[in-house]
Amino acid sequence: KIVMIGRDIGTVVLPNAELKIYLDASVEVRAQRRYIEDLSHGKDACLEDVVESLRHRDEIDSSRAVAPLKAAEDAVIIDSDKMTVYEVVEYVMDLLEKRE
Repeated sequence: KIVMIGRDIGTVVLPNAELKIYLDASVEVRAQRRYIEDLSHGKDACLEDVVESLRHRDEIDSSRAVAPLKAAEDAVIIDSDKMTVYEVVEYVMDLLEKRE
């Protein structure tokens, strides 16, 4: 098994992959996670700046002409807003076990 991460893996790079997962979270939750990560690495961080940066990147990625950010039609969409990283991994592992 191979695990690949990227914003166009399931739609462009590996459109015939056996299992595609679109991991989603709100901008606010992603920003909070990035903010905490930055602080834990000793970086100066401003939550509002992180929110704006993620919104800007999402806008660029979802509106580009080639390989726009979107879930593949056959992807399993996981909303991770209320999940820990461990819960996400457990959910994905369950999906894999069911496919085997």
